[in-house]
Amino acid sequence: MSIENEKASIKRESMSDYSKEIKHIDNTVANVKLANPLTGIPHDQLMEDASTFAKSRGLAHLEQEFRKGALVAQDPTAFESLTQLDDEDKAVLRKELTHRWAQPAQLYYLVILCSLSAAVQGMDESVINGANLFFPDELGIPQSGPNESNNQWLLGLVNGAPYLCCGLIGCWLSAPMNKYFGRRGTIFISAFVSFIACIWQGLTNTWWHLFIARFILGFGIGPKSTTVPVYAAECAPPAIRGALVMMWQMWTAFGIMLGTVMSLAFYHVSSSHVDGLNWRLMLGSAGVPALIIMSQVYFCPESPRWLIGKGRYDKAFESLMRLRKSPLQAARDLYYIHVLLETEKEIQTGRNLFLELFTVPRNRRATLASTIVMFMQQFCGVNVIAYYSSNIFAQANFSNIQALLASWGFGMLNWVFALPAVYTIDTFGRRNLLLTTFPLMALFLLLTGFAFYIPENTDARIAIVALGIYLFTMAYSPGEGPVPFTYSAEAFPLYVRDVGMAWATSVLWFFNFIVAITFPRLLGAFQPQGAFGWYAGWNIIGFVLILLFLPETKALSLEELDQVFSVPTHVHAAYQLKALPRNIKKYIFRMKVEPLPPLYEHEGAIGEKHYAPGGAGHA
Repeated sequence: MSIENEKASIKRESMSDYSKEIKHIDNTVANVKLANPLTGIPHDQLMEDASTFAKSRGLAHLEQEFRKGALVAQDPTAFESLTQLDDEDKAVLRKELTHRWAQPAQLYYLVILCSLSAAVQGMDESVINGANLFFPDELGIPQSGPNESNNQWLLGLVNGAPYLCCGLIGCWLSAPMNKYFGRRGTIFISAFVSFIACIWQGLTNTWWHLFIARFILGFGIGPKSTTVPVYAAECAPPAIRGALVMMWQMWTAFGIMLGTVMSLAFYHVSSSHVDGLNWRLMLGSAGVPALIIMSQVYFCPESPRWLIGKGRYDKAFESLMRLRKSPLQAARDLYYIHVLLETEKEIQTGRNLFLELFTVPRNRRATLASTIVMFMQQFCGVNVIAYYSSNIFAQANFSNIQALLASWGFGMLNWVFALPAVYTIDTFGRRNLLLTTFPLMALFLLLTGFAFYIPENTDARIAIVALGIYLFTMAYSPGEGPVPFTYSAEAFPLYVRDVGMAWATSVLWFFNFIVAITFPRLLGAFQPQGAFGWYAGWNIIGFVLILLFLPETKALSLEELDQVFSVPTHVHAAYQLKALPRNIKKYIFRMKVEPLPPLYEHEGAIGEKHYAPGGAGHA
């Protein structure tokens, strides 16, 4: 068969299957309407609607600002052509585009609070790392001896307790907590729970008591992990919203590093009156920044989107005035959020959004893809290292203090190598980052595992174990580290995005628990060689799953996302299997190959393109 005939055959097959499924995309119109509900409204009607809105919401004294703001919200990039705006208005809007980080001090205060919240999240996860060297023996679950198998399971249960709570309960509490207490209230309550649970951990004297304290910690981790990124996105202007969502991942990695610093800081602390004072202080240290968050969160403005949802428009405008440079920008964003919320209510009425994650083909494919990246973030093996690296290094004949120093190196690299992802995730692409880094992670885990075959008491064994873990971290941090949350946040249609993210987050935390509870016993049964080989195998499986079932979402409009996720799964998988050997020849062996016809008809298939809403607050 000639190349031309093969191209035509593949294209006919793809378009035939695509046409069978296209009828299921019954949410495209709703998705586009959510992208900007003001599109297509004549200017005179739009200004009259804005005037009516201002008068009916007790904001009549700002009528002119809302009339102008509504026009700008309809097309934020076309303000230069609006005759209703004066030179001062245009200068403010122009500066918003050209100096995107020139924001009010109150917004930066909020950014610092959100970064600290992310760091607390990382500390909550990693302070257990150093404590693992000490508390098992003191609490009656030693990891060697006649009951080592049972005790290894108990250690995993204790370490995984917060994530069991997050996956089953904590994440699903986020919606009702946000509804009744607001974003700030939810952050305050979750930080309070984190503070109490961290202190509580340091006061326990049995393994089951520590398990209960850490399970309660999950009520602080779960709601905080879902609320803080949404709070930042709802308060930030569109120009820096994406950077703030990425910042959550980056500063969580920083918190993981800070947790290992706390382990080092308290390592030599001891007392004749308190057994195990060092590990108790390690576990309790994460409560201190949580206390700072509690004391500061109410100095930040509440989310305008939440206030509007409660009908408190005057307070929402006050909040926006603290977060924007001018009344025009505040009025624009307030009116836009209002019409978007009204549109959402209209679209969501009478629908079971959770079921539609699985019953609507376009949503089901997005759910499958998001589940894969969230699942693989846990089963790639990174949290095994985050929670147990001190134990792993100790088995490689590091001393305890050397093991903690080596664990700090892991935390530092995890943070530093997350920085390039801010650039590469939007240039190299989500799918390409994962396809590149998963084979590397598998290779480096095998290197780490095989290093344990080197005879004990040799520098080579210590060096290669550390090298393998560090190289693995350098591959993980720009790839499977930031991609899952970014990918999940954009894969779902707007009308079902909140429910889709709740599902994806619960998957993440549940399998986090599975990894935490199984690894001590896995390490005991398989030995380090087998344990690292196990997770190396999962990285290979992850590469295959991503190759077959994960479409690229980088820089796609809403219409293009609908089109991408409406291609039948078997068509996408068959296409990628055909493309794989060609891509290997082209990009690895640098050979000239004939390209396959495109799988998606992005250009020309849909005339006008719409992107996720600027003022909506979708995270």
